Amino acid sequence: MTRDERLIAFCQEAIRIPSPSGQEKGVAELMKRKMEEYGFDEVIIDRFGSVLGKIHGKRPGRTVLMDGHIDNVDVIDAPQWKHDPFGGEIDGGRIYGRGASDMKGSVTAMISAAAYLAEDTDRDFAGTVCVSCTVHEECFEGVSSREISRLARPDFVIIGEATSTTVKIGQRGRAEVVVETGGVSCHSSNPEKGVNAVYHMMAVIEEIRKIVPNEHPLLGKGILELTDIKSSPYPGASVVPSLCRATFDRRTLAGEDEAVILGQVEQAIARARERIPGLEARAFLAEGREACWTGETISAKRYFPAWVVEEDSELVQKALAGLREAGIEAPISHFAFCTNGSHFCGEAGIPAIGYGPSLESLAHVRDEYIEIEQLTKACRGFESILRQLTR
Repeated sequence: MTRDERLIAFCQEAIRIPSPSGQEKGVAELMKRKMEEYGFDEVIIDRFGSVLGKIHGKRPGRTVLMDGHIDNVDVIDAPQWKHDPFGGEIDGGRIYGRGASDMKGSVTAMISAAAYLAEDTDRDFAGTVCVSCTVHEECFEGVSSREISRLARPDFVIIGEATSTTVKIGQRGRAEVVVETGGVSCHSSNPEKGVNAVYHMMAVIEEIRKIVPNEHPLLGKGILELTDIKSSPYPGASVVPSLCRATFDRRTLAGEDEAVILGQVEQAIARARERIPGLEARAFLAEGREACWTGETISAKRYFPAWVVEEDSELVQKALAGLREAGIEAPISHFAFCTNGSHFCGEAGIPAIGYGPSLESLAHVRDEYIEIEQLTKACRGFESILRQLTR
């Protein structure tokens, strides 16, 4: 079996194991087994259920981490798929299935590339090459990656999300901003005896919509968009609501932190309060808790920072040189969505880039697929980047 054939079979095997967030055990065990078969020096499953494999070079040097997530969004429309969502079927040069592009194809290519580097050089390279297969990325970008950073201590990170094998040097961040307004309940037949929290929320939203988002030369405009609103008690049943809660999706830019994000909303609340004396309102970042397949609970604020690395940085230039060496011309751009880079670069300050197979637009769609040519090309690209970074 050729290397390409082994990689294709590995990708198919991974796709055939459903792994919604919190249920990644089967695919985690597959990744661990494959790393061991490929001769990784160390392979562990951490407390959250992520897999971390290491290959040590014969010479001292820095640690390069290639990271990809192994959870996939669930399939809720299986009857509408033309291909089995978990069949890993090959049709027209494509491998079909949930997670093919997002991002089991990339993870299998990264593991294969690390193994091929070790085999082709007889481990005569500088430093350590790591591959992490992280959990819970689909709902908590970068949170499980904190444990990987602690265990691997990387100097450089390659995020293997779909980039069509271009090089990404940044992304907007994401925050879930919650605004609550308070009121006084009463019977809706006598509304003057109470205070309707929804009307107060309407005033706050009117001011929030006046916020002019910041703009970044690479990442573009920040965004603050209302995504849901709910009153309490619900349903009202002839009761004036005493509480209203609205959630906003805030896409953040490099240089914006929690103080900036909440400060803009708090200023909007203050303006609404000038119009409505006594208005009760507060803003905060949402928090989430998720159960891991290991039995651990993962919890954090739903705040995932933006990040950007300089185009002339060592990591970017060596990655581009490696790709050129592999015959791959890779333009520079940035991610349109949030990734584990929010932790590695945005939070921990570790230089990171994005590089991986397939199209960003294929994530989470019906009849998701990865082109075999993209899969094998990315594997060659990963190995060539590693050669540059471990010389």
